[in-house]
Amino acid sequence: MEIAEQRQGAVTVLKPQGPLCGPDAEQFLHRINEVMGRSLGRFVVDCAAIAWVDSRGLEVLKETTEQLSSGGQALRLCGCNETVREVLEMTDLSTRFEHYQDVGTAVRSFL
Repeated sequence: MEIAEQRQGAVTVLKPQGPLCGPDAEQFLHRINEVMGRSLGRFVVDCAAIAWVDSRGLEVLKETTEQLSSGGQALRLCGCNETVREVLEMTDLSTRFEHYQDVGTAVRSFL
């Protein structure tokens, strides 16, 4: 899985490409943990290139947002396709995340 990373001010934007499942979800978790150590704890996950997500991918997103929230930090999601949104809704995880249409709007939400 490729994971693009960019900084927009104090916000780190991660854009994984491909399905967020199994070993790729583990790679994504490792990358987030790595980035957490050198950031201000403001993250946007651009989901535009995530085709689908499995249970491990959901666990990674949930664990990450809980870990960040406990430290007063935050994770935002943007660009989720219909499939990813439906999975989040069916698993009652949708309310654990702030969702935005695009990266710019998600980044500005931290202001």
